Amino acid sequence: MLVSELFWAYLVAITLLTVTPGVDTLLVMRNTGRGGLADGWVTSAGICSGLFLHATLSALGISILLVETAWAFSVLKWAGACYLVWLGIGSLRQAMARGNEPGRPEQPAPRRRVNRRQSFREGLLSNVLNPKTALFYMALLPQFVDPAGSVLQQSMVLAGVHFAVAMAWQSGLAWVVVRFRGMGASVRFKRTLNALTGGFFVAMGVKLAGN
Repeated sequence: MLVSELFWAYLVAITLLTVTPGVDTLLVMRNTGRGGLADGWVTSAGICSGLFLHATLSALGISILLVETAWAFSVLKWAGACYLVWLGIGSLRQAMARGNEPGRPEQPAPRRRVNRRQSFREGLLSNVLNPKTALFYMALLPQFVDPAGSVLQQSMVLAGVHFAVAMAWQSGLAWVVVRFRGMGASVRFKRTLNALTGGFFVAMGVKLAGN
């Protein structure tokens, strides 16, 4: 069984982790601006699904082996860094795309058809390739697991709690972005959002590669 007296401490820890701005936050905001609420929700579902993989690796001890094996951790780090830079370049290209013609009033940003597989895949990869998430799960989850019970089962339950908290928070962020879109937000808003998130993604990728 889970160590019930520590559950609330775990809930506080993962809530603080979830609401701290990072790659997941920016990706949900960018994709919501790109394709609306459905795009943001599916992206969030992909991000949160990656938590179960991290929990499984933590329970099986693979994450410890990964972190202690320098070359394997370097591969994960560089894969994550390259993926962030790739996402950033994509956002910057959209930001620099030709907008409304000069002299014409700006129109609301057109809502593109959501490719749910792409949105889910982007969210999943951003989480799975994040070495910081692997480190967090390796260090945190064992503190809230009863070694006398099933470690894997307890880890899945804890990941499920994290899934629920993260989905609620990121869905709220998606709703806020949609509200801004609906309050006279134009192509300029969409391009600004792409420029900001793209710059952050590239910067985070470069920083991750340099660590």
